[in-house]
Amino acid sequence: SLLTPLELLLAVEESVVREKAAASVIAISQSLSAADYTHEFVGMIGRLANKEWFTARISACTLIAHAFPKMGPELRRTHLEYFAKLCKDDVPMVRRIASKNLGTLFYTVVDTLGAAVFFDKSNANYSLTLLDLYELLAGGDQPDSVRLHTTENCVCFGRAMALMLGQSSSSSSSLEKEEIMSRIDALVKRILPLIAATIDDRSWRVRWTAASKFADVVHAFKTLHGAMDALVPNYEKLLQDPEAEVRTAATYNLSEVAKTKAMVYPAGWSGAGSDSDNGMDIDDDDETKNTHRIPVAQRLVTRLVGLTEDDSVNVRAALAMVATELAPLLGKDASVSNLLPPMLLLLRDSSSEVRLNIISSLSLLNDVIGTDLLHQSLLPAILDLADDGKWRIRLAVIERIPLLAKQLGSDFF
Repeated sequence: SLLTPLELLLAVEESVVREKAAASVIAISQSLSAADYTHEFVGMIGRLANKEWFTARISACTLIAHAFPKMGPELRRTHLEYFAKLCKDDVPMVRRIASKNLGTLFYTVVDTLGAAVFFDKSNANYSLTLLDLYELLAGGDQPDSVRLHTTENCVCFGRAMALMLGQSSSSSSSLEKEEIMSRIDALVKRILPLIAATIDDRSWRVRWTAASKFADVVHAFKTLHGAMDALVPNYEKLLQDPEAEVRTAATYNLSEVAKTKAMVYPAGWSGAGSDSDNGMDIDDDDETKNTHRIPVAQRLVTRLVGLTEDDSVNVRAALAMVATELAPLLGKDASVSNLLPPMLLLLRDSSSEVRLNIISSLSLLNDVIGTDLLHQSLLPAILDLADDGKWRIRLAVIERIPLLAKQLGSDFF
């Protein structure tokens, strides 16, 4: 059997070799009969999970999620116990790979079992066990390399719960629908504090990972009740992070977060039963919600002026690349009153890179409000860039002349 030599390669020290061996055994497993799959492939994973040398246990972390759908109920419980043991392994590198694969395993479990995760007694502990492991691996006592995967896992957990939410809509029993919704809400309330904790993590690398993937987090949770009221304030924290690298990564995600089109409370809004900026539960009635909620884009646009004054050129350059994408979301009136002023500030920025980025991304703003309001600031900015001391900036201006002509029209050009 080809699995025998590959099992040896799954335990070697070189990570590249282990990864290639894992890909090979997964490919081979797809062509195995049910009996051989259980005896050879699943049996091999069990042996790897209990090997003394940690590299074999690392490989087991990767393979358990792939094998789960074709396992029988007893093997599923056994291998979930193996995975839980690996998440608590004494070797940090094993816990790191277990953390990396935890979200994938949770999504696989939900995709395979559906609502049975909640209602089948034999599967009742799956979701809670994996959530307990998530909380364990996201804890502050874990190394940075383990906590780095908290955000990625959050995305997988959010997608899994959205999948369960979709499955509940096809449920024949209204009572079962309510139970599923109740269980999902309980999971959301446990997960959101974990992603919020990454925003305040002591390691800038953990915060940077959260900032760079926050758009994925928002899109995964946007259909889940109450999630956006907690996530948007935490995203705004990332825009004000002490580290410029974190603020830059968060700024690059600005337009994607706004595109969720979810409705949230305005910054600083306080009403009966709410504390939206702290991500607390909000239990207002429907009339109050309709009265006070605003689109995410309308809330985030108020942060732009502060970002135009950021000390980091990289933050301002990132803002210049993505800010105009808010224009179609805001509409003409809101764009003129809230988006145009910070864009004009960027056109007069001291950095040529910032000015070049904003000029290159004006098409969306132009489509919404036209060029009349930009004429006074746009032409001087283009002329300044054409005389810039850096030849790369002057070359970039020449390369963008056709684009500017198309965006601004023949009369202005």
